[in-house]
Amino acid sequence: EIHAEVQLKNYGKFLEEYTLQLKGIEDALDESIGDVWDFTLDPIALKLLPYEQSSLLELIKTENKVLNKVITVYAALCCEIKKLKYEAETKFYNGLLYYGEGASDTSVVEGESQIQMGRFISFLQELSCFVSRCSEVVVNVVHQLASLYSSNKGATKIIESSGVHFQVVYEHLGELLVVLLTLDEIIGNHATLKEHWKMYKRLLKSVHHNPSKFAIQEEKLKPFEKLLLKLEGQLLDGMIFQACVEQRFDNPGEGVSVSKNSTFAEEFAHNIRTIFTNVESKLGEPSEIDQRDKYTGVCGLFVLHFHIFRTVDKKLYKSLLDVCKKVPAVTLTSNIIWFSDAFLVNKVPAAAKLLDKKSLQSIRAQRDSFLQQKAQTLAKDVQSYYVFVTSWMMKMESILSKEQRPEKFADDLSSRCNIFIQGILYAYSIGTIIKTTMNLYMSMQKPMTKTSVKALCRLIELLKAVEHTFHRRSMVVADSVSHITQHLQFQALNSIATAKKRVISDKKYSEQRLDVLSALVLVENALNGPSTKERRLVISLALSVGTQMKTFKDEELLPLQLFLKKLDLISELRERVKVQCDCSFLFWHRAVFPIYLDDVYDNAVDAARIHYMFSALRDCVPAMLHAKHLATYDQLLESYDKEIMDVFNEHLLDKLCKEIEKDLRLSVHTHLKLDDRNPFKVGMKDLAHFFSLKPIRFFNRFIDIKAYVTHYLDTTFYNLTTVALHDWATYSEMRNLATQRYGLMMTEAHLPSQTLEQGLDVLEIMRNIHVFVSRYLYNLNNQIFVERTSNNKHLNTINIRHIANSIRTHGTGIMNTTVNFTYQFLRKKFYIFSQFMYDEHIKSRLIKDIRFFRETKDQTDQKCYSLHRAEKFNRGIRKLGITPDGQSYLDQFRQLISQIGNAMGYVRMIRSGGLHCCSSAIRFVPDLEDIVNFEELVKEEGLSEETQKASRLLDSVLGDLTSNSAEGTEYFKMLVAVFAPEFRSIKNMHLRNFYMIVPPLTVNFVEHSIGCKEKLNKKNKVGAAFTDDGFAMGVAYILKLLDQYQEFDSLHWFQAVREKYMLEMKAVVKEQNVQATNQDEKLMQTMNLTQKRLDIYLREFELLYFSLSSARIFFRADKTAAEENQEKKYKDDVSKTGNGDSSSSSSTTEPAMK
Repeated sequence: EIHAEVQLKNYGKFLEEYTLQLKGIEDALDESIGDVWDFTLDPIALKLLPYEQSSLLELIKTENKVLNKVITVYAALCCEIKKLKYEAETKFYNGLLYYGEGASDTSVVEGESQIQMGRFISFLQELSCFVSRCSEVVVNVVHQLASLYSSNKGATKIIESSGVHFQVVYEHLGELLVVLLTLDEIIGNHATLKEHWKMYKRLLKSVHHNPSKFAIQEEKLKPFEKLLLKLEGQLLDGMIFQACVEQRFDNPGEGVSVSKNSTFAEEFAHNIRTIFTNVESKLGEPSEIDQRDKYTGVCGLFVLHFHIFRTVDKKLYKSLLDVCKKVPAVTLTSNIIWFSDAFLVNKVPAAAKLLDKKSLQSIRAQRDSFLQQKAQTLAKDVQSYYVFVTSWMMKMESILSKEQRPEKFADDLSSRCNIFIQGILYAYSIGTIIKTTMNLYMSMQKPMTKTSVKALCRLIELLKAVEHTFHRRSMVVADSVSHITQHLQFQALNSIATAKKRVISDKKYSEQRLDVLSALVLVENALNGPSTKERRLVISLALSVGTQMKTFKDEELLPLQLFLKKLDLISELRERVKVQCDCSFLFWHRAVFPIYLDDVYDNAVDAARIHYMFSALRDCVPAMLHAKHLATYDQLLESYDKEIMDVFNEHLLDKLCKEIEKDLRLSVHTHLKLDDRNPFKVGMKDLAHFFSLKPIRFFNRFIDIKAYVTHYLDTTFYNLTTVALHDWATYSEMRNLATQRYGLMMTEAHLPSQTLEQGLDVLEIMRNIHVFVSRYLYNLNNQIFVERTSNNKHLNTINIRHIANSIRTHGTGIMNTTVNFTYQFLRKKFYIFSQFMYDEHIKSRLIKDIRFFRETKDQTDQKCYSLHRAEKFNRGIRKLGITPDGQSYLDQFRQLISQIGNAMGYVRMIRSGGLHCCSSAIRFVPDLEDIVNFEELVKEEGLSEETQKASRLLDSVLGDLTSNSAEGTEYFKMLVAVFAPEFRSIKNMHLRNFYMIVPPLTVNFVEHSIGCKEKLNKKNKVGAAFTDDGFAMGVAYILKLLDQYQEFDSLHWFQAVREKYMLEMKAVVKEQNVQATNQDEKLMQTMNLTQKRLDIYLREFELLYFSLSSARIFFRADKTAAEENQEKKYKDDVSKTGNGDSSSSSSTTEPAMK
């Protein structure tokens, strides 16, 4: 049982983990990975377009052979036209449009444009073949139609055509003419292409003159030049459409008469009028869907009709021109805009002559006023479309997530169908507004206002929102589409069945009735399969035949046409949405992107809309793949990518980074009262919205705004902290604030929060000891050196840790070298010291003072050297002269002694540092008293020679460390021993007066010290200091060298000073008490200041006394030289009697001093 329980538990655990894993995968593949994604990169996509696998011949099968043939011919021609149109739209338009784009700045280089044109020639050759093919198809269509509608009475009729109007064929013919017309417009508007063509021709001329230089055979040049001439004439002169309509359509050899065929002329005109009537009623209406393109087709057909039959329907001509008031211009593709008035006037000059100039000018004026009106109404349009589209999106979401009810299945399907179509209609209207407005501004070269640009960008977002709604719900849409098409086919079949019954019930036989019946059977057959393009084409052709002879009543025909129209839209739903929402025209309007980004930045609240704009910008990419003028289309993509990213960085990311950084800085430094940050006055922008955006997908990268800003702040804070480590706290505060306020996960800098523990290197100090002792001040109690002044915000300090680190870096050998250097330095300083003491002025005054002191001591009870004498000495020296910066000789002498003292302090610090270093190195040795000899142990084990050598080294290192850490070398003793004999010798008798100069020196020092401390509280801190124990150290050292401690103590100097100040302070207090009765405020203030000053002086003298007493301990101040010699003698005797061979380890460093 227990075993089973364990297994069950494990299984439960496994299931939980597995569920979590699956959940993770599901989240990763979830549709909300980005608000907007790139359709071209979908790993799986649904293609809803039904695909026809039967050929036309198989589809068009009835008992009526003649009808079969007629329908087959027209269906084949229509399919051919569709193929040609598709090829033009994908390959040729884009190839031409993108020509010259994306060439980097190298286009300035001579010859780059010719190379581009060279690559492009093969494309133009293909285009030439394509245009020729289009012309052939136009001729064939005209011939096929003409042969059906013959005015020749004698000719046998193929089918009874009096009531048959193949309107679909004319519509297709119109589409093909529009393709040619578009090619003309693209080339006509392409200045770069023409410019490069000229340069290329010039290049060919130079090749012609010198073919051998270019390694080209002359016989190959001629045909190539002919080809170029042909290409130029056919394509580049703007005559593609003209050449097509001016072809010779009459071909007596084939027995087809066209221009003289009045029946065909009438039929042609009738179809143009019918199509135009259908188109005109819908233009500018909310339900308009592809009427503009058909209108262009009608204009093309009108011109073709004019060129074939040389007649003009003036009424129709006028109606065609009147449309310009509703539709000022039609966008043919991307940024190519077409003005029908200019086209009709140019291509039908005969009719244009009949028009008065005013009506043409009014059309142009209308166009200008259209733009002005658009600029005013754009904001309103945006608002209304915003409401339409958002409510439509809500409907889409609700209807698609609703459960389908079996009893109301048909209603559900029709409501879904209507909503899908409504989406396409909104997309069409919005797309038309954007394209027409932008392209009109561009072609008329008028400036756009910023508000218009922002409004148009909002519309682009709406357009993309429609597309993404369809894409987001593509699973449910796909499911619905197949049901909807079946439902529509079913409704159409019902209508057909009714008509068919009516035809069969009529017993009269005629060929025409047979044609109608066959046509209806054909429609039924086609409706009984999938709703492919070919089947729908066959249906519309068959119905052209099947609707004659009043087969359908009017109230039956309209619903049938509506069903078929819906069937068209729903069957091609995905394709329609893609075409209507395609924003590739933005490539030519990239200038709006910076303005758009500024707007997004200013209104950060709805920053998420930026996803839609990037999706729109991405639409150009598939079209760019057809660019042929560069070595590879990747160059074009890269340049576009770079351009967009540069703008994005400049207008959004960098601005955002700077603003966030500024905000953090100002928030952290609020105590500085920098500027008014009151949100009620200066407004407030919440930039945090940008950080809740999901990453934006663009090309092969994700742009994560949050990560970008975080990285920027991390880098900035890190770099600025390395420059000024003392600011680390400020930056860590800013980091925390960034996390709290904006949710940015900042990286910790992991920089030390203060300077690195190396400090000034011992070697550096040793080499420049003369600079070091003058620039640094010594503190005796903390054993620390502080820099005197610095240009930076901070002063450098040097303490035992720094010295220990340096010794660890360079080894302990450096200590002796340092002491050697100090010895050299002291020698030079003592030479100056000796000269000063030997100076006549100084010597005479000191001897005088000594004599005076001795006399007064013997005569009176005053055993102390008076403060008055010391001050007098100071003044006397000052009279001898001062340096430019106001220092007397005594000041300089004091500095000399301080420097000597600093040097001694440094030696003391070296010793402490050495001990510190040794103790930290040896802390891992368990017992210093009992250290095992590794070499012996290794030999016992009989290990290799290398191991023995290593153990020997270890033993010697441990030996060194123990001896060093046990005692450390007594450097002070050595430095006293090396100078004392010389100082005490008879030839240096003048130095014996030193003890008498100490009191004036202390007075001088105290005044100097008080001055330095007072400067600490001032703004200008030059010369400020709080410690200078080098002086005390120097005095103690020199007194020891001269063996004058007792002489100095006999002066009872510090006692005299204390007594003197205490007396003065008592006198001041007494005076204060007397004056308190008089209540003289000014005098009282003076008294208080005097008392304060005396207090400061007394405290400073006492501090000096304590420092001097501390310093004397280092030099064994309790013993005179005679007592020390006595002690040394005694020690030597003891060591001789004890063991003669062992010597003191401290003597090992003696040679270093020699």
